[in-house]
Amino acid sequence: MDWPSAIKGFKTYLKLERSLAGNSIEAYTRDIEKLHQFAEAERYDLQPDKFALSDLRGFINWISELGMTATSQARILSGIKAFYKFLLMDDVIQADPSELLEMPRIARKLPDTLSYEDIQNLIGAIDLSKPEGGRNKAMLEVLYACGLRVSELTELRLSNLSLDPDDEFIKVKGKGSKERLVPIARQAIKALQIWIEQIRVHVDVQKGEEDLVFLNRRGKRLTRVYVFLLIKELAERIGLKKKISPHTFRHSFATHLVEGGADLRAVQEMLGHESITTTEIYAHLDRQYLKSVITEYHPRS
Repeated sequence: MDWPSAIKGFKTYLKLERSLAGNSIEAYTRDIEKLHQFAEAERYDLQPDKFALSDLRGFINWISELGMTATSQARILSGIKAFYKFLLMDDVIQADPSELLEMPRIARKLPDTLSYEDIQNLIGAIDLSKPEGGRNKAMLEVLYACGLRVSELTELRLSNLSLDPDDEFIKVKGKGSKERLVPIARQAIKALQIWIEQIRVHVDVQKGEEDLVFLNRRGKRLTRVYVFLLIKELAERIGLKKKISPHTFRHSFATHLVEGGADLRAVQEMLGHESITTTEIYAHLDRQYLKSVITEYHPRS
């Protein structure tokens, strides 16, 4: 059975046999669509009736690596079990591969996810009366708008920014010096333009640092430690009890997009998660498509 037929039949089953409300049916359907996306990204020929337990475990690990919260993983797991119960009842499969499926044990606690309100409050706590305030606002806007690692933020280059309204991408050098293009939301662009055009131009830039976007008052590159301390200070300023770091912004970026309904393959591409994909079928998604994902699903757009 192919994916469109299986999902259509599943929706009918949820409506007629389980008498679920429309919102619940749509939620279940979105979860199975994520499984479909995984099948296309990992093994594009894998149909729903060919999934084994190991494939389902791979899917759970996949969404975990993307930063989805444990609660969301549990909800998706429930949807998968309902889906395979339907396929079993409909005689599409002879054995249920999800029967023994359990949540993977997470060795380390996932970082706290910031709500959109938390993000706004943290950025709003920055003192914009000081020159470094404009820089700090731009940094946090970019962290959240693009899901960057802190090292990618501190190494961001002026030559890798494309802030033209018809483009709006930044080129990021990630792990292993692999480069990727990430769309950037409008509010982050505005903050960057203020920093670069109105504040950074007055900084006495040190030799060799001319192309770096973010500099300290002495015209040298910022350290990762500085970004950590800045976020910690802002959290204390607004009374935020969560234990956060620059990576929390990256985690929140992915979580807000995925839980908002964004395509997992697009989020994977923007995060630069090589380990998730074993084929190259989605290695270079269309730039306009990635931009549309940010525009539609990112709260800051």
